[in-house]
Amino acid sequence: MSLSDSEQSQATAVIVHSVVPGRVKGYEEWLKGIASVAKTFPGHQGVNIFCPQPGGHQEYVAILHFDTNENLCNWLESDTRKEWIQRVSPLIQKPESVQVKTGLESWFKLPGQKTKASPPRYRQALVTWIGVYSLAILFHYTLGRFLVPLPIFLRQAISTGLIVFLLAYVVMPQLVRLFYKWLHP
Repeated sequence: MSLSDSEQSQATAVIVHSVVPGRVKGYEEWLKGIASVAKTFPGHQGVNIFCPQPGGHQEYVAILHFDTNENLCNWLESDTRKEWIQRVSPLIQKPESVQVKTGLESWFKLPGQKTKASPPRYRQALVTWIGVYSLAILFHYTLGRFLVPLPIFLRQAISTGLIVFLLAYVVMPQLVRLFYKWLHP
């Protein structure tokens, strides 16, 4: 998984495990352990874990976020992770599925389902709009008065920079989790 310097951007890994029936408790303990170890690696920016729904696919999906492809690959190829994967092998039915994605499109893909399409663009746009609108209103009422003395270009650069940063790292992951069933009916 070596990458060129031009590919050094935010990256996400979607990891799917099918747990052996009756081994869920052991798997969930393993999952907590590996998630806490991953946090210690450079560039780790969080993990979202989706547990199986009753009556649905009996798969756990972990969406792992890193600041760069290089840091994500360092974690995925690390000896530490390889040791953890060896530990989980008796608890899963088949080898794990790992999909590495870069950019925002990974927020809207249905994890672990290759045949399903992304949600309709209008749903993606609406969820993104909710995030941008909420942050714009928040910034207007909290920082707006402090930025008024600045030139318009600097004022816009600061506010849009903060909005994009918070949108990418804080707001969108939460909105996608909140609207997940609507995005993926």
